[in-house]
Amino acid sequence: MTLLSINVGSPREVEWNGEVVTTGIFKSPIPGPVAVRRLNMDGDRQADLTVHGGIEKAVYAYPGEHYAYWRAQLPEVDLGMGAFGENLTTEGLLETDVAPGDRLQIGGAHFVVTTPRMPCYKLQIRFERLDIVKRFLRSGRSGFYLAVEREGEVAVGDAIRFTPGTGRRVTIAEAFAARSARPIAE
Repeated sequence: MTLLSINVGSPREVEWNGEVVTTGIFKSPIPGPVAVRRLNMDGDRQADLTVHGGIEKAVYAYPGEHYAYWRAQLPEVDLGMGAFGENLTTEGLLETDVAPGDRLQIGGAHFVVTTPRMPCYKLQIRFERLDIVKRFLRSGRSGFYLAVEREGEVAVGDAIRFTPGTGRRVTIAEAFAARSARPIAE
């Protein structure tokens, strides 16, 4: 398990459906090392703290393995690392492997897996596609949020050390499937 990419960005205003919207979904890769703080990573900010960020959603991880799927599904879209708004693009760690309460150590930072990412309309803004939220939900490729257990630095190429939680495990994939079965507002 490896850290493929570190992606950060600042909120920006964009026009969407005739309104000005602030979003932090646009992330760009940087080599690191990057300091991971309790609420985010240096150089990164979230725009809407009611649904992104905070203690339980400080960092968003997305499996790099999913990019091949999305490139096949959306060949006309430029899909560089960070395209889904993730802070960490990983290798070897899928939603079927992790559950809330699992722990990850990457570089000097320690994380706890918390919840799958549920997409919102800002994914539509990023991809300029009205169908991307439904496609994202159908794909089962949610990625997952991380709480920061211990602050530290991470760098591209760092190994990811995985420690499963104890007790009954409901994987991120299972939690996402259960939550995404609910109707989603467009």
